[in-house]
Amino acid sequence: MTRTARLLALIAALVLALALPGGLRAQSDTAAAATAAMQAIERATAMLDAADEAPDRVAALTETTRAFEDGLAAMREGLRQVSAREAVLAADLASRDGEIAQLLGTLEVMGGTGTPVVFLHPSGAVGTARSAMIVADVSRALDARAAQLRGQLNEVRVLRQLQESAARTLADGLRGVQEARTDLSQAIADRTDLPRKFTEDPIKTALLIASTETLSAFASGLADITDSERDLDLPPVTARKGDLPLPVQGRVLRRAGEADAAGITRAGVVLATRPRALVTSPTAATIRYRGPLLDLGNVIILEPETGILFVFAGLDVVYGASGDIVAAGAPLGLMGGDDPDLDALLTADGSTEGSGNGRSETLYMEVRQDNTPQDPAAWFRGIEE
Repeated sequence: MTRTARLLALIAALVLALALPGGLRAQSDTAAAATAAMQAIERATAMLDAADEAPDRVAALTETTRAFEDGLAAMREGLRQVSAREAVLAADLASRDGEIAQLLGTLEVMGGTGTPVVFLHPSGAVGTARSAMIVADVSRALDARAAQLRGQLNEVRVLRQLQESAARTLADGLRGVQEARTDLSQAIADRTDLPRKFTEDPIKTALLIASTETLSAFASGLADITDSERDLDLPPVTARKGDLPLPVQGRVLRRAGEADAAGITRAGVVLATRPRALVTSPTAATIRYRGPLLDLGNVIILEPETGILFVFAGLDVVYGASGDIVAAGAPLGLMGGDDPDLDALLTADGSTEGSGNGRSETLYMEVRQDNTPQDPAAWFRGIEE
């Protein structure tokens, strides 16, 4: 094989080796997702600024806090996708260093002038014409591959710029959600116009807590710890059975009847949440009890309808008082833990908040009807099998 023929074969092999299936993804959906998340945090920041002038500051700050949580969750996922995409591109480019060096060497042999070099063929004019056509075809393929590499390098540059911008927005979002929670807690403390269904007798409540060892026993005695209870009908929650929103952003960790690591089963559902997540009421209801209970931590028990109780356990901060009537979406409290710092959110491997997607807190949720546990999956969206 002549030197010309060997060179043509090498060029063809390089073009085949460097070609990527599917073509170039210049600006991926990844960038669009991260950009949308940044815009969501910016909207939440504007809502926080406007909350001071809202007629109902509690409702406005509750909506703002949830907006920040939505934006931060989207931002975490957007950054994860951006980091993963950049890692794929960087690995691909790194794995092709040798091939790219060969490509540059071949282009140098060809002249590097942008005009295909005509290789003289020993068989004469016909062979020379054929070799010229091959070189022209290969040159176009090389140009296309060079454009593809430039596109990949540009995408890496754009993704890195996006990461830097997203990190700044994420830091603003973390400060914003912390401010929103603080303002919300203060607004709830200042609230004086919440309607009440009854007044709790603290002595009777203390005696009931001391004398009961199970949630069932405590729930059965709730009606005996009130004074001055008045009739007040709320919209029947049974009409919305199966369509109630979860009280907190999270994922189902254990369903009703599933054993935990210690082999203990409970009648309720365990939701994994992020630290300091806001817990809200899924429907209008009366707060039957709020405070520490048994081994469940801080507990809020809601009565949306006579004979029906929603039990939420494991909160760090609880709002309101027994006897208060809360609206659907009203804040009930905050989960425990500490917000991760920015470095914990922007880990080197492209993941966010470490293992478990940052959901380090757990909320226990139980539904009781006529003091009999019910499967929460029959009442709330997002728990179905």
